[in-house]
Amino acid sequence: MTVRLTLVAAARCSALPVERFADDRPLDPAARREVALAASLVPLGVAELRYCSPTARSRATGEALGYAPMVQPALRDCDMGRWRGSTLAEVAAREPEAVDAWLADPRAAPHGGEPLLGFIARIGGWLDTRPAEDGAMVAVAEPAVVRAALVYTLNAPPSAYWNVDVRPLSTVTLTGGAHRWHLSLLSLAG
Repeated sequence: MTVRLTLVAAARCSALPVERFADDRPLDPAARREVALAASLVPLGVAELRYCSPTARSRATGEALGYAPMVQPALRDCDMGRWRGSTLAEVAAREPEAVDAWLADPRAAPHGGEPLLGFIARIGGWLDTRPAEDGAMVAVAEPAVVRAALVYTLNAPPSAYWNVDVRPLSTVTLTGGAHRWHLSLLSLAG
């Protein structure tokens, strides 16, 4: 049995391109307009199973696309502890050694939250428990969740997480099943 799971990165929650750790703000009006213009994502809503992470922007993105997704707590963003709501620049100014440790060691959690390795494993665990039936699934999640899923799927070292750029409303499709996921690049050509 082969599962096809398309991950959709949640729309941005602010017109400002400033990323904050574990940002759970809702979609702003500009982001809602972007979702409304993302007509190519609407057909994904025919998937048998439709999921989303519990963040406000993931839920709002899924609803705006007409998916009526089920919230999956396991798809929550990485727990950033006391860094939640701050930008990387803000934290680096306050705690430069802690940021260096966090970026260098995937087991480190100087923020008091979840280490990168634990986050990737959690997302991988969610992937591996998807129903092993032929069929399509879609999940709207934070860009960090999509990055973690890609690192897990490719069995890449945790450091690869920092080399994956996931833009709002971008998609990637994974095929396979428990412990045997593959990245699937789909052609738009007929």
